[in-house]
Amino acid sequence: MANHKSALKRIRSSATRRLRNRYQAKTTRNLVKKLRQTTAKSEALPLLSKVSSMLDRLAKRNVIHKNKASNNKAKLAKYVNKLS
Repeated sequence: MANHKSALKRIRSSATRRLRNRYQAKTTRNLVKKLRQTTAKSEALPLLSKVSSMLDRLAKRNVIHKNKASNNKAKLAKYVNKLS
């Protein structure tokens, strides 16, 4: 166990950040799944912009790698563009 005050605070704050990161990543994954199940383009377009911004936010905060976010956005955009 940590002996210093700053180490104890670091443990608390990193646990808080970890929970927040996991929540945001899981929420984004759920929205990606929802977007993949959408069959109408009119429903998918607003969802795509929301998912894209969430992926960008995760990449900016280093929750996921920036290339992973970019790849996911490209694949989702390709999927939405194929919808009719």
